[in-house]
Amino acid sequence: MSYLKPTETTIELRNKLRAMTPARVAMGRTGVSQLTRDQLNFQLAHAQARDAVHAQLDAASLCRQLEKVSGHPVELLHSAVAERTTYLQRPDLGRRLDDTSRQKLQRGAFDVAIVIVDGLSALAVERNAAAVITVILPHISDLKLAPLTIVEQGRVAVGDEVGELLGAQLVVLLIGERPGLSSPDSLGVYITWEPRIGRTDAERNCISNIRSEGLSAEKAAAQIEYYIRSARKLKLTGVGLKESSLQVEEGGA
Repeated sequence: MSYLKPTETTIELRNKLRAMTPARVAMGRTGVSQLTRDQLNFQLAHAQARDAVHAQLDAASLCRQLEKVSGHPVELLHSAVAERTTYLQRPDLGRRLDDTSRQKLQRGAFDVAIVIVDGLSALAVERNAAAVITVILPHISDLKLAPLTIVEQGRVAVGDEVGELLGAQLVVLLIGERPGLSSPDSLGVYITWEPRIGRTDAERNCISNIRSEGLSAEKAAAQIEYYIRSARKLKLTGVGLKESSLQVEEGGA
């Protein structure tokens, strides 16, 4: 069996595809096997993803960093999960605070509560959370902000309980997303109007892939502000709030 040699056109196409995405496209081969280089790179990416899932957040260090960049007090909280293995096996426990954490929160009349959660990638939080908060805070300085909170071993829905206990009108939750094979440090943001236990994902808006190789902190902050302002105007988040929602409301269409 004979094989045609790659033409200049196919090489150019391969290079263009590789420049457009970190995904594994147009890889070479040796016979019927992958190149050793590609196989080793895949194994490395898989190991990085596994490490990100099992890594423990340095909450104390993040707390000091956030207090420095934000000028706001930061409260350390914990979900009902005792350790990481249980966290991975019992998502329901990661959606609720433990008793000690509930007692730490004092109800007020806040416009926005910002909650930082380790989620499935503590690495994502450590690399990106402070940058996003640094950019967004000046844009919402006219709003009454609740004390910042960090929740260890948490899931997205834990922000509903935090926001409800704080009496916040809206919660902005930053969380480490499930790692992919090329993105072990991707941060996600979930915005929920009138947070309370029992809210569903359909009642939230999500911004994802916040990291140096994805969505920048500046662009993420602009989207967060948009959702905050729109939610306060329309009194909702989720499937009813899209980028066109506010324009329709203002235009009367």
